Amino acid sequence: MERRISRGEGPEQRYSGLVRPHPLWLLLCLGLIALPIAGCGGGGGGTSSNGGAVSTANQGAAPKVAGHADPGDVRVIDAWVTALRRGNVDAAARYFAIPSVAENGVLVRIRSLDDARRFNASLPCGARLIRAETAGDFTTATFRLTERPGPGVCGNGTGQTAKTSFVIRNGKIAEWRRVGRPGAQGAPSQSA
Repeated sequence: MERRISRGEGPEQRYSGLVRPHPLWLLLCLGLIALPIAGCGGGGGGTSSNGGAVSTANQGAAPKVAGHADPGDVRVIDAWVTALRRGNVDAAARYFAIPSVAENGVLVRIRSLDDARRFNASLPCGARLIRAETAGDFTTATFRLTERPGPGVCGNGTGQTAKTSFVIRNGKIAEWRRVGRPGAQGAPSQSA
């Protein structure tokens, strides 16, 4: 219902003798209506409506883990390993940059999301991030291995620790390199 007013009264503009709300007030009201709707049904599922991974790399505080690592790197690594531990290989794969490399004994060049899925599916264990240290471009993470849903069995590895060095760029894993194998010392060289 519109009413007539005199100039200067309220947050409205006069238009042909009738009162029209000011566009900024309309935007404010729409925004206030949208806030509760945006919170409905979110469920924290980690995917957007189109199935893409929600990047948590820059959201909130980094998980509390031992060591002195870059907080942004820790957020990405923890989000990736959490997705993998839950058996969500698709979500874990979306944390990999395209292109990227992974080395778990053999160097794998990841050139597509399907390559990233295959690599993540090849990892038989899930894990929990327990420590992270950053040196140069590399953040080396220590994990406590767990069983996970999906293909593969962690078996005797469950409860053991494993180390992986990561290079994180733009919130994605650009390099994933297993370290701590016999003969390996510290972070790997930066060559791919």
